[in-house]
Amino acid sequence: MSSRAEQDYEFKPHERPMMLGSPFSPDHPLARRWAYVFISILCGLTGGLGNALITANLAYVQGSLGLYSDEAAWLPAAYVAANVCANLVLVKTRQQYGLQPFVRWMLVAYALMTLGHLFVHGFWTAVLIRLASGIAASGLTTMCLLAFMQALPPPKRLVGVMLGISIPQLAIPIARVLAPSMLEWGDWRMTYYFELGLALACLAALMILPLPPSERDKVFERTDLLTVALFFPGIACLCAVLGLGRIVWWTDTPWIAYATIAAIVLIAAALVIEHYRANPLLHTRWLARREIVRLALVASAVRILVSEQTFGSIGLLQTVGMGIDQFRMLYLVVLIASIAGMAVAVLTFNPAIPGRAIRIACVCIAVGAFIDAGATNLTRPENFYISQGLIGFGALLFVGPAMVIGISRTLLSGPQHFITWVILFNITQNIGGQFGAAFFGTFQTIREKFHSHELVQQIVLTDPLVAQRVAGTTRSMGGVIADPTLRGAEGTVLLGQQVAREANILAYNDVFMLIGVLACLAFIWGLLIQFRIWRFREPSPIVQLAERQAAAAKQQMGAQ
Repeated sequence: MSSRAEQDYEFKPHERPMMLGSPFSPDHPLARRWAYVFISILCGLTGGLGNALITANLAYVQGSLGLYSDEAAWLPAAYVAANVCANLVLVKTRQQYGLQPFVRWMLVAYALMTLGHLFVHGFWTAVLIRLASGIAASGLTTMCLLAFMQALPPPKRLVGVMLGISIPQLAIPIARVLAPSMLEWGDWRMTYYFELGLALACLAALMILPLPPSERDKVFERTDLLTVALFFPGIACLCAVLGLGRIVWWTDTPWIAYATIAAIVLIAAALVIEHYRANPLLHTRWLARREIVRLALVASAVRILVSEQTFGSIGLLQTVGMGIDQFRMLYLVVLIASIAGMAVAVLTFNPAIPGRAIRIACVCIAVGAFIDAGATNLTRPENFYISQGLIGFGALLFVGPAMVIGISRTLLSGPQHFITWVILFNITQNIGGQFGAAFFGTFQTIREKFHSHELVQQIVLTDPLVAQRVAGTTRSMGGVIADPTLRGAEGTVLLGQQVAREANILAYNDVFMLIGVLACLAFIWGLLIQFRIWRFREPSPIVQLAERQAAAAKQQMGAQ
């Protein structure tokens, strides 16, 4: 089919896209390349900052909107569900209609919904905003990656992929740095004003300097609707279970079981349908290949381990009485370390051994987690600078090479597998992050009960030290409570609160220790994978792809 792009533009053969729906790659002047760098950074940060700011200020948004804790937990869960599901149709959408129309209309809808939420606010409107944010973020993340690839010459396109997938990851530390300022400038509305401004800025930038056109064709099929109708609610149920399970507790709420069953049945049904389709959205046979399963497990494992940064350290500091205004310097350190990790990943990337960065990331996470495992009630944010900096460094060191390895394996197998890889990588990062928080949160709760039981058993009033502690606490209440009986009861209550705090600290230390051990196991697993590659002398997928492209170029020149 002759495309509109081919009719209106004259492109050189080397400027053609590698797959349908991707933009052409003309030789841009230097000023335009820098403009694409700016657009890429703007789109990448906008795609991640909206949800990251809500997550960072979740307690304050919850209070301002009058939500219960379980209602507030639906906000990030709705974002993840929408983001994962949108990627399922986004690739075919840009292949048939173009990426830029989708992103523009989605940004307009997102901006209008955010503006409306400033006047009509409640639980359901907040959920709708998160859904729109997740859908918009899927397009903006893709736009970030494609714009960075436009900004770099063809030999540096892998660098563009690594930077384009890494920039949205900076949104979390940036949001933690900005979160206190959002509250200082106003109430919860400032977060939505900021989201609205970013959406409008992206829209303006993409209108002023759009990406080059792309080849299009009719790719949607009727059976795609059936897959989407099964996959979307299945992912939504899975995100709901992972996001709310540890809050409403897994065994206390019947709908958790029903949602889990529904997620398994719906996702399995979608995969069965895709397995027997002639032209599927998800290539299940390709997904079942050993190297793809291995890559998915490695990517999921590292993402689960990195979730310590958004759950473990923050949770422990909140336990000892720290607020978000005291996290600013800590996350500024994490942001600097993350940028350093992204730079090191790009500068030291070796196509022959692309997995080296992932193994180093596991070491950084393990060292940081083991350092955190010695926390006490005197631990403050400055005690986490080194450990959280190492984890932030490892997180950005890992994501770029993992994406490049996956894209290389996808192109080796054929561009028809690209949608499958996009969905798979998105699931490993988004669902992996949710699973990590749910798993470690559940583990922390169980260990807190264990330590609380152990500590309470040691507290008997016949112990002179315990009696002295209760008496001291009782005397400190003398200026507030005159009744000696009430003072004694209040002293016992305060001692119980101190025991609960110590039990929580010990439980968080157990979480850090578990993460360190798992990171060590992931590192050993990575070494075994690399040893097998060396033993059988398997070239990396990036090298294989480069050799295939060189052979194709040589054959084309010979034909001419």
